[in-house]
Amino acid sequence: MRKILIIGAGKSASQLIKYLLDKASTESLEITIGDLSLNNAKKLLKNHPAGKAIALDVFDKEQREAAVADSDIVVSMLPARFHIEVARDCLTYGKSMVTASYISDEMQELDPYVKEKGLVFMNEIGLDPGIDHMSAMQVIDRIRAKGGKMILFESFTGGLVAPESDTNLWNYKFTWNPRNVVLAGQGGAAEFIQEGTYKYIPYQRLFRRTEFLEIEGHGRFEGYANRNSLKYRSVYGLEDIPTLYRGTIRRVGFSRAWQMFVLLGMTDDSYTLQKTEEMSYRDFTNLFLPYSPTDSVELKLRHYLKIDQDDLLWDKILELDLFNEHKKIGLKAATPAQCLQKILEDKWTLDPEDKDMIVMYHKFGYELDGKKKQIDATMVNIGADQVETAMARTVGLPVAMATLRILNKQITTPGVQLPISKEVYEPILKELENYGITFKEYEVEYLGYNPNNVGG
Repeated sequence: MRKILIIGAGKSASQLIKYLLDKASTESLEITIGDLSLNNAKKLLKNHPAGKAIALDVFDKEQREAAVADSDIVVSMLPARFHIEVARDCLTYGKSMVTASYISDEMQELDPYVKEKGLVFMNEIGLDPGIDHMSAMQVIDRIRAKGGKMILFESFTGGLVAPESDTNLWNYKFTWNPRNVVLAGQGGAAEFIQEGTYKYIPYQRLFRRTEFLEIEGHGRFEGYANRNSLKYRSVYGLEDIPTLYRGTIRRVGFSRAWQMFVLLGMTDDSYTLQKTEEMSYRDFTNLFLPYSPTDSVELKLRHYLKIDQDDLLWDKILELDLFNEHKKIGLKAATPAQCLQKILEDKWTLDPEDKDMIVMYHKFGYELDGKKKQIDATMVNIGADQVETAMARTVGLPVAMATLRILNKQITTPGVQLPISKEVYEPILKELENYGITFKEYEVEYLGYNPNNVGG
């Protein structure tokens, strides 16, 4: 039996585990799930004979090392900052490793040692990063093979609520880590390049500079810029490309509404507030508004943000219960961002019958035989239920497929890497089609960067 250790039994691990358990008999696999909560690990195994659940604290060095040493390959589904401890153990015990997270500087520093031992440390093999890399490189390589020269690349991904479960004015519910949503865009200006000119969007303007996207059969969306698009020039071999932009997808109108929280200061995570345990939602909202002995919190907010009473923005604010004086934050020494997250989770948590939706959109502009051309590629995937979410499917399946292919010596290039070589992306994208994760490609008229397509 070949032993696969999966560390972390969170929501995104469900389809990864199911895929490997389904292959356990034909591939001679024994799957061990290690999690701080033994119950979480057991729940995902569903008493499968090829599965074993263990309580595993990633900070317990002895316990962690023993689990790694007893495996043939390790999958870390932990929060990104914890991968490095597992990676060092894998290096010590000569085990290959797979994660869905971005390659950290610490992880990259292990590259020469990983190569020296002939191991594969595959990272960024989930959804975004992951499927975005693979689907982009497949088209870019095809364009290059025809003799084309890339002149534009734009890529957008969003985790959204499916249309049939879209029941609020924001057209949004949490399908992933709520904290990441609240803190999106912070930590520096968004950087990208358009028509050969470097562009920067500071955080306070990020949600007012959106690009509109039309996806056939699914309507109109908007995209706001991710923090650093420029690093993908070297990743994709696009050092000389005039336009490169990566962004996050939301339904049209979300970003304009979210900008209210940014202007108020509610997304700030750099300091803690006083007495948040007993603070009402209304008190929290009032913290960020000027003092007035006569005006209500509602009136102060509308004046501060210059919102008319018949504006849809006002309806969106009312829908979130921001003026409720009975509901409590209930968090000790919380930051504004943590308080806002608590309020939003009341309204934006998926109901048991809700379905999520993943949307991905690439634009490829290129020159071939003296003519400018464009390919648009889109992928939309809708979840089945609360366990088999589109997010768990699109994150977990590529991780599982890469793990099995590394174990079977079908992916052999050693080192700390991401899935941009044909050895990785061709078979995995092909297999993902069996699970309904497919891209539609359209040859369209080359438009380049269109400033009329940008909001705000």
